[in-house]
This record gives sequence, C-alpha cells and structure tokens, in this order.
Amino acid sequence: MSDAIRVVVADDQQVVREGLVALLGLIDGVEVVGAAANGVEAVELVAALVAEGNVDVVLMDLRMPVLDGTQATARITADFPDVAVLVLTTYADDSSIANALRAGARGYLTKDAGRAEIGAALRSTAAGQSTFDPEVSKRLIAGLAPESAGSDGLTARETEVLRLIARGLSNPEIAGKLFISEATVKTHINNTFAKIGARHRAEAVRYAYRKGIASDS
Repeated sequence: MSDAIRVVVADDQQVVREGLVALLGLIDGVEVVGAAANGVEAVELVAALVAEGNVDVVLMDLRMPVLDGTQATARITADFPDVAVLVLTTYADDSSIANALRAGARGYLTKDAGRAEIGAALRSTAAGQSTFDPEVSKRLIAGLAPESAGSDGLTARETEVLRLIARGLSNPEIAGKLFISEATVKTHINNTFAKIGARHRAEAVRYAYRKGIASDS
C-alpha cells in the first residue's frame, strides 16, 4: 500500500476510535498507521511517524482530555507542516470551526459523515485542498466571521489569490498556478487579509463568497 494515504486517528472515545479504524480499513487507498486517545498522544505519535516518513493526515477529534484537538492541531501543523489535519467532530458551532481553522486544520467534517464522504475528504486533504461538510460550508459562507465591510482596493493579483484560497488551494498550489514563489504568495495573502479585515482563511473565504469573488471564472 505504498501509494495509500497514511492516517492517524485521534479520538478519546475507545468505541469511536476503534470504529473509525475499522471504517477507514474499508476505504480503498487509505491505511491507518496509528491511533491516539488524546491530543498529547496524537502529537507524539505524529512526531514518531514523521521520523519514519509514515504519515499524511491526522483525523482529529476536538473534545479530548489532556490536550484538546484544537491545541494538538496547532502543534502538529506548526511542527510538521507536511502533515494535514482533518477534523472529525460532533460539534459544528462557529467557535469550534473558527478555532480549528485558526489552528491550521485543512478540513472539517461532523460525525454525521459517512464512509464515502470521509474517504473523499481524506483524499482532498492529503492533496493539499480544503474540505468542509455542507453544514460547515454554510456557516463559513453565511455566519462565521463578524460582519465587516472590509476594505476595497485589492489589486488584480490579490483578488486572484483570494479566489484561489476560496477554491481551497494551498499556498504551494497557488504559487504553482500563478508561477510565483511561496514567499510572494504569503505576501499577497498578508496584504489581502489586512485590506479585507480577515484574521484567517475562513474569514477570507466568507468575504470572497460575499463579494462574488469566489464564483468568478
């Protein structure tokens, strides 16, 4: 299974954790390489697996003891940027979504998701794209960020970068698509966020949809 997406499952409930491991074992192209019962275990497990070159995605619960999923996500994305985090949780409130995305989660699903949806999300996340279930997407577009008029004056390049962010592209993918360096992408993102009053990608995505930027071809 050398081409399989290598996944760590992090969930404090044993029955859920074992159920997810069994479920993922039924998805073609997915290999579970470890399971953790709390955020500390997840961070330590990822560190060990990264050293072996053996992990791609962490399927992360949010409400866990010792270290919660949001804090664990922040540590993993900061220390191991090549490892993606896909949240799978019971909670879809604005605060949980915003905190997870600020921490660096690349996707967000609720535990209503089925096998096909989880498999598709894992593939998308491993490929560097953002993925959200319909309820989370609705909140991102309609109500996650505080209302703000934002700032006009985006350059053509900043608008294009914002459009690509709204489509779920990562910084390296944006750099490749626009034939610019990742450092230049980061500069455009910083300038864009400052102009529109966004604190993180979730707010930028909402702004892009509200202004019709995301739907531009």
